[in-house]
Amino acid sequence: MNHKNGFNPLSRTTAHRRAMSRNMVTSLFRYERITTTKAKALEVRKAAEKLITRSKVDTVHNRRQAARYIQDETILAKLFTDIGPRMKDRAGGYTRVLKLGFRQGDAADVVILELVDYKLDTDGKEEKKDSKAKASDAKKAAPAKKPAAKKAPAAKAKSEAPAAEPAEKAAE
Repeated sequence: MNHKNGFNPLSRTTAHRRAMSRNMVTSLFRYERITTTKAKALEVRKAAEKLITRSKVDTVHNRRQAARYIQDETILAKLFTDIGPRMKDRAGGYTRVLKLGFRQGDAADVVILELVDYKLDTDGKEEKKDSKAKASDAKKAAPAKKPAAKKAPAAKAKSEAPAAEPAEKAAE
């Protein structure tokens, strides 16, 4: 039975678990989508949702409480200036867990933990493909360059010119 067990220790020491949780929450706020195991995602989700709730009201106290958990200042600023205001009208449930399947090595449940308003960047990929296609068309349309002249005569001219310079300096 699992009665009155407040959290999953994930078979780790307290320090390891705390550090891992902080790193994963920071990564979640940085990339807005992370891939991990189901057990870790369910634990990280608790901390992330509490921090997002705090970030909805930008006060010094809330920033300091969040800074206890998030060490990176840029991610902390993103949380309070970008993520918090986006979730302002939402009353909880800021993250979602999407199941991917089982990991090859140990058959662990693998999931994606993401923010609810995360948008997959499919437009950027299409734009890159279009720009690559345009670049290849431009290369095909460009006129072919003339083959370079033989380098042997140019080398003779260069070798004769330095020999002539010392003779001219001696004459002066």
